[in-house]
Amino acid sequence: MAKVQRALISVSDKSGIIEFAQGLNKLGVEILSTGGTAKALKDAGLNVKDVSEHTGFPEMMDGRLKTLHPKVHGGLLYRRDNPKDREETEKHGIKPIDIVVVNLYPFEQTVSKPDVKFEEAIENIDIGGPTMLRAASKNFKDVIVIVDPADYSKVIDELNTNNGEARDETKYYLARKVFAHTARYDTLISNWLNKQAEPNNPFQPSINLSFSRINSLRYGENPHMKAAVYREPLNAGLSLVDAKILQGKDMSFNNYLDSSAVIDLAKELTEPAAVI
Repeated sequence: MAKVQRALISVSDKSGIIEFAQGLNKLGVEILSTGGTAKALKDAGLNVKDVSEHTGFPEMMDGRLKTLHPKVHGGLLYRRDNPKDREETEKHGIKPIDIVVVNLYPFEQTVSKPDVKFEEAIENIDIGGPTMLRAASKNFKDVIVIVDPADYSKVIDELNTNNGEARDETKYYLARKVFAHTARYDTLISNWLNKQAEPNNPFQPSINLSFSRINSLRYGENPHMKAAVYREPLNAGLSLVDAKILQGKDMSFNNYLDSSAVIDLAKELTEPAAVI
């Protein structure tokens, strides 16, 4: 991969994005952006080019259509070592995009609200974001793709110490992270829509599972084993994952099993009682 020259930034969660963009600016990277992200970057004094100017096509449909354009996706999917790709991009005026920074509309946070309206949930289904993320991740050999703000400093540090390039291992790691993220995102949407359509059906036509690791445990069922705790998304019930340890060591696998049994038993009791 050659030195990065162009980045596209479009984020819902703007934490850390100003500092990241400032780091790109110091490296001489051209920044493309959309909507609220472009405004935030411009307000911070950064030189930003609107994606609509880059594509020659305006944002429309209340922002539903912003980045779904060949000049965006051609720039992401362009294989730099492929002569035919190079010929076609030059013919159609498609410029390569070397970095994509995208995080998605907050669907999970939206549908977690008890009074959420169906229409509001639908509007928080991101289309352009996952499309860019997947395109960039497919072409990870040539494109750096970032979906998690926690990776901003890692990427900037690597670009600064590696002559404006990222290591292959880093690009592969970031691409894998994206596919896990978009798979989880689509799982949440599918499960929620099925639940809305058939709220009283305990056996949905399909069940998609997606869990997020919360922390690693001291050991598993036995001391020589390993274990971790994962959270199921959109689970609003009582959960040990949300409990706080007031005293003592971090919990082990067996601690979680015992505590879970205690909670399950306590939930069956209708009178004030204690479970030991």
